[in-house]
Amino acid sequence: MLLVSLSGCLSGHDDNEASSATRSSEPSAQAAPTPSSTKPAVRQPPELDAGEMLGGRQKATSGNAALAFSKGRKGDALIVAVRCQGAGKVRVAVRSVHISFLLECEAGEVSTTYNQVVVKGVEHGGVVSVKASSAVHWSMTIGRGTPAEEESPTLTTEAL
Repeated sequence: MLLVSLSGCLSGHDDNEASSATRSSEPSAQAAPTPSSTKPAVRQPPELDAGEMLGGRQKATSGNAALAFSKGRKGDALIVAVRCQGAGKVRVAVRSVHISFLLECEAGEVSTTYNQVVVKGVEHGGVVSVKASSAVHWSMTIGRGTPAEEESPTLTTEAL
């Protein structure tokens, strides 16, 4: 089981942030950066792409919290998108599928991380637990969607 998160920008999200992608057999991740002229406020939970279904949403919060999410269809990926601001760390755990990730948040900067997870059991409902200091403000969106296809790796050569 692998959970991969990437921060950056990806066209296709209304808030111009990043997404990670996995396929059902071997998890992997990719993101394509594009310029972003404005960043959304942390009080606005991350948006899902068209065709993805909302499973749960938490508006701006500080400190610890838990967010329940609804069950999905078999074969769908679980999407956990977190936006944060403030100096500190945010630990996110989805205990029902034994995954967790740690986010570094910075004072004065809003960052968003999208995680797409394809592992056995993600179709069930559950709870996402968040541990964060009171100095960190965060919001979250839980969604369901078709697993992103893995792109073939590209080789680059450097001129000497």
